[in-house]
Amino acid sequence: MTVLALPPRVDLSHVGELTAQLRAAQGAPLTLDAGAVTHFGGLGLQVLLASARSWRARALPFSISPRSEAFDEALAIFGVELSDVQSEEAA
Repeated sequence: MTVLALPPRVDLSHVGELTAQLRAAQGAPLTLDAGAVTHFGGLGLQVLLASARSWRARALPFSISPRSEAFDEALAIFGVELSDVQSEEAA
């Protein structure tokens, strides 16, 4: 399983690099380490939602662990459940 550490700020300034890293990891189980995230923006959310959908379509695990408090709070503010940004296989 590949582990990809998210940067402290997941926003416009980092979403391009994150997208490239996620594309490079396609086709294999993936865990995102969101333990250091201090800011999680809407563009980052869009990238993770699209990635979770892609991993689901391939029936591959896509999980997020560990998660910072800021990451979990941002999901709550956006009205998104953790299960929305993980594949079902990761649960």
